[in-house]
Amino acid sequence: MPTYEYMCNECGHRFDVFQSMSDEPIKVCEKCGKEVRKVFNSTGIIFKGSGFYVNDYKGKNSKVDSPCQSGCSGCSAGE
Repeated sequence: MPTYEYMCNECGHRFDVFQSMSDEPIKVCEKCGKEVRKVFNSTGIIFKGSGFYVNDYKGKNSKVDSPCQSGCSGCSAGE
């Protein structure tokens, strides 16, 4: 279950609530009883498993691994 952050529109009090995504949003401030709004923050992302790094998804015989005729690597000019 995610943790949601709320902020009071009146007193500015911020608080976190651990609740299910299907739960109704909090409507009143726990400090002053006035209306609150949900604060949206950026989240951290953790990539796990293979396929997220350059060396994980290239094939052993990939044309990108070897330079083309013009001397660069990774372009389609030498195909």
